Amino acid sequence: MLASVCSALLLLAGLVVASVTADRAQQLYGPQVLRIYRDWQQLVLRLGKESSDEVKVREVNQFFNQRLHYMEDIELWKQVDYWATPLESMSKGSGDCEDYAFAKYFTLRELGVAPQKLRMIYVKARIGGPGSTITQAHMVLAYYPAPTVEPMVLDSLISSIMPASQRSDLQPVFSFNGDGIWVGGGSAPNASVDRLTRWRQLIDKMKAEGFIN
Repeated sequence: MLASVCSALLLLAGLVVASVTADRAQQLYGPQVLRIYRDWQQLVLRLGKESSDEVKVREVNQFFNQRLHYMEDIELWKQVDYWATPLESMSKGSGDCEDYAFAKYFTLRELGVAPQKLRMIYVKARIGGPGSTITQAHMVLAYYPAPTVEPMVLDSLISSIMPASQRSDLQPVFSFNGDGIWVGGGSAPNASVDRLTRWRQLIDKMKAEGFIN
């Protein structure tokens, strides 16, 4: 009943996520997916009731940072780089930085947060303290409250959501969402997101799941 009510509310709102029921999720990934998926459904149903974007961002960030365990792709999927769908991440209870970002992104899109307010950002993350020159590739989700306002950074490695100017440990490389790819500044994307093969594969998997239309 909860799944059908949740799906009906989402469809009435014109949101991007379709109608995956708990039974469908279990059919695809086994009963272990329900440990997180049912709580996710409750979260979506609760936040869909007139919550502000800021509340949605805060609670969705907290939900996935608490419910997913960080694990590298090579250990989790036996691949160097694997982009998991939110359902796959929920079934494993784990994911790497991309998987956290995607789970948050698609959940916030489902909750009606406008696409132009959200972007995945590939960064070089400095590790080892302020004086370190060691960096590693990392992905975060950015939330833009308004076009001219600096983004807030949702990170899998820390619980606090901070303005980008306070994350001096992160050096942006490029950003993207369903509308395109941004390199450097500018309000318009520089390239089509279709250039990202793994993104196309991710979307195809989510359509096959029924998670998006």
